[in-house]
Amino acid sequence: MHPRRFSTQTPDKPAYIMAGTGEAVTYAELEARANQVAHWLRDQGVRAGDVVAIMAENHPRLYEFIWGAQRIGVHYLLIATALTAGEVDYILRDADARIAILSARVLERLGKPPLPGRTSCLDDDLGATVRRYPDHPVRDEAPGTDMLYSSGTTGFPKGIKSPLPASFDQPPRAVEIGTRFFGYAQDSIYLCPAPLYHAAPLRWSLAIHRLGGTVILMERFDAAAALSAIARHRVTIAQVVPTHLARMLALPAEERGGHDISSLRSVFHAGAPCPVPLKYRAIEWLGPIVGEFYSGTEGVGLTVATCSDWLAHPGTVGRAVQGEIRICGEDGEPLPRGDEGLVRFANANPFAYHKDPERTAAAYNQHGWPTLGDIGRIDADGFLYLTDRASFMIISGGVNVYPQEVENRLLQHAQVADVAVVGLPDPEMGERVVALVEPRIWPLLDEAALAADLDAFARQGLSPVKVPRRYVFRPTLERTDAGKLVKRRLRDTLLAEDTEMVIQ
Repeated sequence: MHPRRFSTQTPDKPAYIMAGTGEAVTYAELEARANQVAHWLRDQGVRAGDVVAIMAENHPRLYEFIWGAQRIGVHYLLIATALTAGEVDYILRDADARIAILSARVLERLGKPPLPGRTSCLDDDLGATVRRYPDHPVRDEAPGTDMLYSSGTTGFPKGIKSPLPASFDQPPRAVEIGTRFFGYAQDSIYLCPAPLYHAAPLRWSLAIHRLGGTVILMERFDAAAALSAIARHRVTIAQVVPTHLARMLALPAEERGGHDISSLRSVFHAGAPCPVPLKYRAIEWLGPIVGEFYSGTEGVGLTVATCSDWLAHPGTVGRAVQGEIRICGEDGEPLPRGDEGLVRFANANPFAYHKDPERTAAAYNQHGWPTLGDIGRIDADGFLYLTDRASFMIISGGVNVYPQEVENRLLQHAQVADVAVVGLPDPEMGERVVALVEPRIWPLLDEAALAADLDAFARQGLSPVKVPRRYVFRPTLERTDAGKLVKRRLRDTLLAEDTEMVIQ
């Protein structure tokens, strides 16, 4: 199951269309360009088993390079474009990337190539160079797959390097799940509003290519532009995060009603818990076509909740369709149904964190059941409800934020004695990052000035999504006898106080 078959079956059909510019690339063009990329990569010394890093916004050439790398038995590593130079350097070194392909926008922001001598720019003469290579398959074709970096509890990204597929016809699970639950088919027109460096948009959109559908790729998400793209291209399927739903619902009713979105047959979301009121509003607006799934980049298990499932079990993220849910206590043993505990998956897909056997071992219990670090419960019908995250991971706009990474940055500030970073509910982003700060000098003479100074300091070392949106000052921060911050209590106090110091 591979998109190359559609280069002969439906050669003139668009494999993808850029939502902003309208540029369309047919299946015949995608096949030819992917082959040229494969030849070029081979000429750069890339061999089977290597890692090819790609760091670009939703770029019109991105799918060509992904599918080109997929044909020569390598791992294609998609890197988030907002990461700092230090974060990028860490990931490239940790992954042992052979080559890095970056957009001009990313290169300009980083200021220098992350792999000197092995960095190419998508927007310079690379396109013309690649087009000079043959458009037929390389002689030593082999199937490749993605490598992605996921969030962790320690503040450092974790690489997930899946085994290479046995053959080009081995379908990934996104094909099966998409077909079974979300209406994936050859006639699908799929809206991809999120960056391809996230696991879900990448894997779901490549599944559409494997089935011969068309992807409408948004350069960046905008609520009104998304509705316009759905109407213009007669989109049938859209995969979103709850923040996207919130922003579309926040549009004036007349603006939302001004777009004909009747072509939609399925809308499904993931990436962050969806507030129950928001989900009800989305179903009321879109109809009974709103589903969701719960999984992770690690791919250890997966749950799905159809719209009818959710309406019968409000707040659920569904029942397991891959792996078997086990709710476990601190001792690793399963708890009675209805009790809250760590969500684990039995009979799950095995995985390992790249170069990190300790983290890998920590994800498994004595029964060999891995976890993504979420706390939840299952009801009498086997539906899973997520209630917390063991690591206090913050999910803002569908993006994971490590609290400890933010804390480590703020603790470097000369006026900070202690800090705790937590996530608070946000109607649009799902959660917003909030920093509770114990200043070295108390009381403060000018809280606003220190908040502004901390904000500028944080932005020098953190990606924008990780920068706190609020700074709250306390004379002391409560810690246990073991020296651990009492984050749950701190967060609950903040929720009750409704502090107003917000960095816009």
